[in-house]
Amino acid sequence: MAKALTADVKNRKDLTGPALRTFFRVADAWNLNEQEQMRILGLDSRSTLQSWKRGGVAAISKDALERISYILGIYKGLKVLLPKSADEWVRKPNDAPLFGGEPALRRLVSGNVADLFVVRQYIDAQRGYP
Repeated sequence: MAKALTADVKNRKDLTGPALRTFFRVADAWNLNEQEQMRILGLDSRSTLQSWKRGGVAAISKDALERISYILGIYKGLKVLLPKSADEWVRKPNDAPLFGGEPALRRLVSGNVADLFVVRQYIDAQRGYP
């Protein structure tokens, strides 16, 4: 059991830097403000967000890595589906039943990891992925 925990922490340490750098590039591409970034990452503290931006964290939580994974999947899927307008898509009103006329960003910043999951599923389905 202790070995598994040690491996998990090491994996998270290895993934933290690349995951955060990539997330913040996506956040810039989507013009996400700090509050939106915090909601997506599941953070309550602006100082934590700032620390993460500076690279001042050894390992982020599994929850944060999962959230970032969904965002990266959404970003990649949008780039495939909408190469010229992918970054604007998150802010545009969307008539798909999942969004009810609201922009996808409304779901993404709900604070619920489940909303990130369903948006990722929606994008994958649009791409023809199961």
